[in-house]
Amino acid sequence: MANRFESPRGIERRYAVELRKVARIVAGIITSHVDGAKIRDQVKMDAALKAYAEALGPWSERVVSGMIKSVEAYNKRAYLAQSKKVGESFRRMFEESATGAVAKMIQQEQVALIKSLPIEAGLRAQNIAQQAALGGKRADEAAAEIARTERVTVNRATLIARTETAKANAAITQSRAQYVGATHYIWQTAQDGDVRDTHRAMQGKIFRFDDPPEIPGEGRHGPGEIWNCRCFAEPIIPD
Repeated sequence: MANRFESPRGIERRYAVELRKVARIVAGIITSHVDGAKIRDQVKMDAALKAYAEALGPWSERVVSGMIKSVEAYNKRAYLAQSKKVGESFRRMFEESATGAVAKMIQQEQVALIKSLPIEAGLRAQNIAQQAALGGKRADEAAAEIARTERVTVNRATLIARTETAKANAAITQSRAQYVGATHYIWQTAQDGDVRDTHRAMQGKIFRFDDPPEIPGEGRHGPGEIWNCRCFAEPIIPD
């Protein structure tokens, strides 16, 4: 049976659908300024990408806000499922508690990530075109790489959706845990063949929220707090 505290896959998928729309528009902008391995007018392409990035602000705020609210509701249900332990008083605490500060921080970070998609894609195309112009890459090879802009940017958008949904869930879980006095959690993985070896070694171990473990090659972090991580914290809720 799935653990209620795991990162919500349905919310992640819906978020990814929205971000992939951005990726496809970005690819269209770049394609319209490219002939094979050459960028016709670098200044115009950069200006178009920058203008699109800025225009994304209000839209991305709405999309990110919707994702965060969905994660908050999902996470709240996970906590309330523990009602046998914490009783009705715990339910009332949630009516009074707020994750506003955490949500604001998440929103600012994710809006910035979405707005970075056009700029990153433009820099990638520029770098490939420069390599071709300087003889470091064959023209046909460079043209093929630029033609893959949409696929590369879509993959980047999908990765952002998975990573940032998990990070939002992790941050909200920790915020609520601290509110109710839960200091420790059990590290849970997806328990399948795609789990990193270093994360598999964490499965079932208990850590403090304020003292994350040192993960080889990744530094100190909790579950769900690094790129493409599907691990999650199962809080140990006090009686």
